[in-house]
Amino acid sequence: MTPEQVAAFQEQGVLIVPGFYDLQADIAPIQRGIHDVIGQVMRRHGLPDTRPAFEPARFDEGYQALIAANRALGGEVYDAVKQIPAFVRLVAHPAHERILRQLRPGAVAGVAGGGYGIRIDNPHEDRYRAMWHQEYPAQLRSLDGLVFWSPLVPVTPELGPVAFCVGSHREGPVPVRLADPEGAGRSGAYALMLDREAERLARYTHIAPLTAPGDLVIIDFLVLHASGHNRGSRSRWSMQFRYFNFAEPTGRSHGWKGSYAAGVDFRQVHPELFVS
Repeated sequence: MTPEQVAAFQEQGVLIVPGFYDLQADIAPIQRGIHDVIGQVMRRHGLPDTRPAFEPARFDEGYQALIAANRALGGEVYDAVKQIPAFVRLVAHPAHERILRQLRPGAVAGVAGGGYGIRIDNPHEDRYRAMWHQEYPAQLRSLDGLVFWSPLVPVTPELGPVAFCVGSHREGPVPVRLADPEGAGRSGAYALMLDREAERLARYTHIAPLTAPGDLVIIDFLVLHASGHNRGSRSRWSMQFRYFNFAEPTGRSHGWKGSYAAGVDFRQVHPELFVS
């Protein structure tokens, strides 16, 4: 990364790097793997697979029909695609560790267990939409962490791009409370809502960048951000890898625990950050 990019990240807490990944070497093998997994789920449940041959731009063809037939099959696909070898290889790409060390001099890099995966945000399905949040309560590990986020489909306004509060990481950890304002049946990390949310959000400039496969968005663990509402006709597929710094004092003090995905209740680790 250039000195200008490093300075921009330190100031804003989020950085968009267009064309970071190689489409043929890094992205297409993951898209092919997803295409194959969708086919295997169809086969497992006796559904006919009449899709054309794999094309990167249409890697998820058949997925909407699959979840229309049985929404639970989408969960099977979600669990399976994070096990695609090409995806796991990209999680541990040496460039991610180099970026962490560049942005956090002296960092001892770690990959957050349970903190990497492929999100599938389906049209008009808000139960799993991430409300405004910081990454730390949902992930823990350490206060000093980075999310590497990259789309697998072109993100249009209709698909609901992720929104960020520029510079909000400088506020530090924000207290949270349990809420389900949309009545979507949220639980775990999805039910955490920022305390005095409207007041906090009003302090910052909001951006919602439109990105394409190969682009990388680097996000500080403490930046306020939220998923957009998908009102398109296609699922918004995106990859997330989370790296953290073993040398950060808060993470070291609680033993680099994970959060809800690791079976840990955030409130037990940081009761001072939970508003009853």
